[in-house]
Amino acid sequence: MGHRNTFTLPSAPTEIADLYPESDGKPMAETERHFRELLKNFNRIENHLAHIPDAYVLGDMMMYYEEGNPRKSISPDIFVAFGIGRKERRIYKIWEEGKPPDFVLEFASKGTYRKDLTRKVELYAAIGIPEYFVYDVDRRYLPRPLMGFRLIGDTYVEIAPLATGGIPAVTLGLEFHLLDDSLGIYDPESADWVKTAAEAAETRAKQEADARKQAESEVARLQAELERLKARR
Repeated sequence: MGHRNTFTLPSAPTEIADLYPESDGKPMAETERHFRELLKNFNRIENHLAHIPDAYVLGDMMMYYEEGNPRKSISPDIFVAFGIGRKERRIYKIWEEGKPPDFVLEFASKGTYRKDLTRKVELYAAIGIPEYFVYDVDRRYLPRPLMGFRLIGDTYVEIAPLATGGIPAVTLGLEFHLLDDSLGIYDPESADWVKTAAEAAETRAKQEADARKQAESEVARLQAELERLKARR
């Protein structure tokens, strides 16, 4: 008979830190469309803030806001926190980080929109998150498909849209816009739309290709002009 290998699994940790789960068991997004919009705009914000060393951008992470009470938690779709560094985190404990996030963006859906405009508005204000934005991907459930709130004192006040229709997020220095079928993020400083790393690379490649075509066209024009001058001699 062959020898059977046996393995002893380590026992589960019992430290107090492990009382704070890393997941709430809920899916990251309700539909494929929600997931794609969430991921695309997460990547845009992350790429835009990549040059700021202490800007931490993440989403779908368990956030605990009351020490010793694991039930006091929420998992924002996207959040940004400045000044806490970019070390890898498994969960976000506000009392350990020393501050709440500066910005939260939620993607409303049929299953979440009521909480997005009630419980989350109250909770994020109580936690002290300076700005909270919510986008209705399906444009069916919220009073307005895109809404932004800014903390004034201890209460959220809805942010009025700009003349361009965008809603400014002063914490990020960006504007959020409703496009035809998606959410757009505009950087007024660079006067350009915020892009993912892949979108930025695609834009650069197109610009370089256009520049090459323009250069080739100019060379061809100069050669033709040179030939014309030679023919007149």
